Order: sequence, then C-alpha cells, then structure tokens
Amino acid sequence: MTRLRPDLQIIADNIAPGSRVLDIGCGDGALMAALRDQKGCDARGLEIDPANVASAVAKGLSVVQGDADTDLAAYPDASFDYAVLSQTLQTTRRPDMMLEQLLRVGKQAFVSFPNFAHWRIRTSLLVGGRMPVTRLIPQTWYDTPNIHHVTIADFRALVQEGRYAQEGQWFLSGDKLTSKAAANLLAEHAVFLLRG
Repeated sequence: MTRLRPDLQIIADNIAPGSRVLDIGCGDGALMAALRDQKGCDARGLEIDPANVASAVAKGLSVVQGDADTDLAAYPDASFDYAVLSQTLQTTRRPDMMLEQLLRVGKQAFVSFPNFAHWRIRTSLLVGGRMPVTRLIPQTWYDTPNIHHVTIADFRALVQEGRYAQEGQWFLSGDKLTSKAAANLLAEHAVFLLRG
C-alpha cells in the first residue's frame, strides 16, 4: 500500500466510509485508490494531465481527462458527498468560482494548498528579493503552475466572503500537524473542510 501525502491522509481520514467522492486534479489517483480500498468509497476523478489519467485508469480508477476550470460545470448539483481539490486551488483561474463549483457539486469540499505566507517564504523574499523555491513550491517563478499565491489568511477571507461554513481545518509544518495559532505564519500547508 502506497503511503499518502500528509494532506491527502488528513482528507482520507475524514471522509466517511461508503461516500461518493469527486477528486478534482486527482493526479495519479493515490487518494482515490486509498478511499476505494480502505473505505469502500465510490471515488471518481478529473485530471488534466494525460499521463496521470493513464496511471489512475491503470489502477482501475474512474478518471476522466478534463480541465477543472471549465469541465466541473458539467457535473450535476450535489452529485457527490465530497469534492476534493488538493494542491490545485492556486493553479485555477478563478479560485472564488472554483469554491462555488466545488460546493455545488459536493455537499462538502476539502481544499488543500501550500501557504505562501509561511515564514520561510517571507524570509526568502525579504532577504533574497526573489520568489522562493521550497519543498512544497519546487518550481521557479517562470516555470510554476501556481498563478495565485494564496495564504491561509486570504483563504479564510474568501471562505467568509462566500459565507461557507468551515467544518474543519488542519495545518501542516513539514509533514506534521501544527496548531491553528499563527498558522498563517507557521504552517507550510493548509487543509480545509467546507460546507455550502
């Protein structure tokens, strides 16, 4: 059994057995496979990268190739118990509209993203004057899929603006959970569970 990335493990641990799940930007299907095999979930995926689609399908997973920015609109309302968007929000054209779509398609939505306000990123930018390259943000500024530099504070404001309920929130420093206190400064990664 493949070990899940820490944010995906948090999501997997908090999804009810037997749920219907749509994993948007599902990559190679690691989360979907874990949910299917360990929790008996009906997991479906939407992925833009054809190599990842092929890898997921080879695992017997139901994944279609598509672009979340446009293709999510084709899914019916409330057709899933959970919609999952892991490390993809910052790559979408309109994160605000993406949240609307997630909570239209899913009764609840998990969203995880790298925190661009983490102290190491702030320090690197302040001292070096250049966009940092980190473990969670490994590409240079000109070669990154990240088009929005979201912080935990920014995301919380977006959630409040959209009047979505926060059902849960988890913060990671390295691969370990860290406290909510000063998360915008100390957490490298955030996971939120929302309800519309």
